[in-house]
Amino acid sequence: MVIFWIGLIIAFLIIEIITVGLATIWFAGGAFVALIACGLGLSEAWQIVLFFVVSLVLLIFTRPWAVKYINPGRVKTNYEEAIGKTVRVTETIDNRAECGTAVLNGLEWTARSEKEGVIIPADSMAEVVAVSGVKLIVRRIKQ
Repeated sequence: MVIFWIGLIIAFLIIEIITVGLATIWFAGGAFVALIACGLGLSEAWQIVLFFVVSLVLLIFTRPWAVKYINPGRVKTNYEEAIGKTVRVTETIDNRAECGTAVLNGLEWTARSEKEGVIIPADSMAEVVAVSGVKLIVRRIKQ
């Protein structure tokens, strides 16, 4: 079992290094505790229970802290960064006619209104409320 737990720790750490997203570090901690339990002579059942309990406790209690304080200046993806931004409508947005474009960060995107039946005229301003595939879902900003 010692080899098993060491292999699991190494596998979880390699996955963590590759993903850099705090995905498996909690399980590496659980495997480490199980390795210690193995060294102390506890049964395999106890080792497995400790692995799952410690992994779950680490995940529940330390992940929120880690996400908040580790790498807080993480650059958002284009998708995340677009939400809440103001865009200029360059072609009238009409969901029924399936037309409309808007410019975000100098790039033209297909755009749709968040509410059916709401037409947003060209040269008006809108706020991005969501991204669906490659379309901006927008709400008109009253000027």
